Amino acid sequence: MLIVKLNSNEEKNILNGFPWVYNNEVHSFQGDIQNGEVVQVSSFNNEFIGYGFLNVNSKLMVRMLSLKKEDNIDKEFFRNKIRYALEHRKSLNLGNAQRLIFAEADFLPGLIVDQYSDILSVQFLCLGMDKIKKDIIDILVEEIKPRGIYERSDTSVRIKEGLEEVKGILYGDFDPRVEVLENGIRFIVDVEHGQKTGYFLDQKLNRDMVKYYVKDKNVLDCFSNVGGFALHACKYGARHVDACDISKLACEEIEANAKLNNFTQLNVICTDVFDYLRKEELKDKYDVIILDPPAFTKDKTTIKKAYRGYKEINLQALKMIKSGGYLLTFSCSQHMTPDLFMEMIQEAAVDARRDVQFIDFKIQAPDHPALLSGKEQLYLKCMVLRVK
Repeated sequence: MLIVKLNSNEEKNILNGFPWVYNNEVHSFQGDIQNGEVVQVSSFNNEFIGYGFLNVNSKLMVRMLSLKKEDNIDKEFFRNKIRYALEHRKSLNLGNAQRLIFAEADFLPGLIVDQYSDILSVQFLCLGMDKIKKDIIDILVEEIKPRGIYERSDTSVRIKEGLEEVKGILYGDFDPRVEVLENGIRFIVDVEHGQKTGYFLDQKLNRDMVKYYVKDKNVLDCFSNVGGFALHACKYGARHVDACDISKLACEEIEANAKLNNFTQLNVICTDVFDYLRKEELKDKYDVIILDPPAFTKDKTTIKKAYRGYKEINLQALKMIKSGGYLLTFSCSQHMTPDLFMEMIQEAAVDARRDVQFIDFKIQAPDHPALLSGKEQLYLKCMVLRVK
């Protein structure tokens, strides 16, 4: 087995649970380099550190799998890791739409597995995990017994690993449009064309949280996608709900999901959210505004531009909302740290000349865990604010 020798003192983070070895932390190699294979990582003093997947063409040169020397990194090793992840989800009892495996956070680097009813939607995001795809699919079939498995490895992350973007059915024969139940609401999920693996599962509990704020209120759901927050607002007694999204396809999905649940107080607005929030005539129309934008940055080099984008939508929402109203505002960018997010909100409140109370702070759902040593996985942030 190839040995990857680290520079002096670079093993400390790894031994503390950090899941990656960066290319600038490697001193040398002992053996033949084979990208995608399991390698042994050692300290500068030749002490055993752990095992991981190697890819010398990636900035994340080694993705760690184990710190135990006695481990055999074989099919049963991965089966046990998958069982451990599934045990957590079973205990959560989150229903038939949930994330079953969350890559490094579940000690399975580069592997995402989401459940939509009896269909699994999977992503293989690193070379090492892609090379054992057949074994992983076999294990998923044996352990979960799904009706089908669809691959959604159509993401640019794979390009950095030297892999092509791919998608398609891996197991079974099924319609990729699947009905799921989330917090008692029926949704149609398109695992072939939907966002990410089909739907944004990480907001499940945050969507249910609107029940505390929307009863008998006028609600605006911005960047609504397929209507997740908007439909929850309808369920929990909102007087009227406007769902706003720029995508015509998303707007059609919102209408279909509203019809599926017999919600009649929902109105779909297909337009640019930034433009809609600037309309002077909408001032004081809404009691509750929900801002759940896409990640304005996936790269720390563009964080300043993203900060301006987040501030602009929050500034306009703060100006628009009724006195005593609630703003539920989100960021799903890992580079927008909690401290930076709060700083941005404070600046927006000052510029909007509104007094703001900080009511609650939320993160991603518990089927999307994060390692204590890997803050990158704690990406979703929500602030609930009351505006005077």
